[in-house]
Amino acid sequence: MTAENPTGPLGGHLDDDDYPAYTMGRAAEMLGTTPGFLRAIGEARLIRPLRSEGGHRRYSRYQLRIAARARELVDQGTPVEAACRIVILEDQLEEAQRLNAEYRAAAASSGPPTAV
Repeated sequence: MTAENPTGPLGGHLDDDDYPAYTMGRAAEMLGTTPGFLRAIGEARLIRPLRSEGGHRRYSRYQLRIAARARELVDQGTPVEAACRIVILEDQLEEAQRLNAEYRAAAASSGPPTAV
């Protein structure tokens, strides 16, 4: 097996954070929660699990990290809907900060504008 020609049941998706590799039961077990919690955060639009051909929910590692953060907030007493909104805003802030850093780096590498 080579990196250029992956084989096996995951077809080279072992390093893909967005690959929906986990069933609802396994995801709930990994998070130490219930399938009902995963359904609730899905209804609150925090995560949108992909569906298998049979219609079963499948979760990615990225979605599990998001769900774990929501669970932390719920465990601290935050209502599910509010926890989901907080996590969404945290994720948006992180993305905005990442883009800002990229723009600053690009501006710094291009140097100051020259007068013509």
